[in-house]
Amino acid sequence: MKLETITLSDNPSVQNEIISKIRELINYKNLEPGDKLPSERMLSDKFGVSRGNVRDAIQRLEFYGLLKSIPQSGTFVAKIGVIALNGMIDDILRLNTPDFKDLVETRILLELKTVRLAALRRTEDDLKHMKLTLDAYAEKVNNNEDAVQEDLLFHLAIAKASGNSTMNNFMLTITPEIITNFEKYHVCDDGQALLGIKEHQDIYQAIKLKNPEMAKEKMKVHFKALYQYCYNV
Repeated sequence: MKLETITLSDNPSVQNEIISKIRELINYKNLEPGDKLPSERMLSDKFGVSRGNVRDAIQRLEFYGLLKSIPQSGTFVAKIGVIALNGMIDDILRLNTPDFKDLVETRILLELKTVRLAALRRTEDDLKHMKLTLDAYAEKVNNNEDAVQEDLLFHLAIAKASGNSTMNNFMLTITPEIITNFEKYHVCDDGQALLGIKEHQDIYQAIKLKNPEMAKEKMKVHFKALYQYCYNV
């Protein structure tokens, strides 16, 4: 299984510079909602950066609803006024990169919502996907292998089952940074992984039974170590 995520630029200052240049281009050409931007290749040539950096910047603006990419068609200015667009880009450029504890806290708050929705909305296909990720996690743990990615795949499967694409996108956005820093900050001790198998199974069963309150409580139990890390409780 491979974890697919929205990638974050390795150099935020480069990404911010590209976003500023995209705004300048929109203003200079007086682009209106629905107008098409130049291709990624043309933008990378114009700005003197890689296509990957351009793609990251476009993804970020698309995430905030300012651009819309359509496969085989291109990238378009979203249906938002120019004044609002400029104001929102100013806000985006002022955003600070969150520290790891911020990301973990966001994950806790987000997943207590998604797990309830998943219990209410899950389909049989969602359950099958969840079970695959659960089994992959258990296999890695029982073989004494690093299972951080498989753990997060299980949680991403829950987010997908919630049926809320915005919450799912938020999870995809914060996941890469969590994976990168999970071991660095020693959030969980060595015994937590084995305990996590049972906790994952309990969450899965609550979702399978379509019991949202039970699912939320089982998720709280699973997040005990994260609560301790964030709030020193």
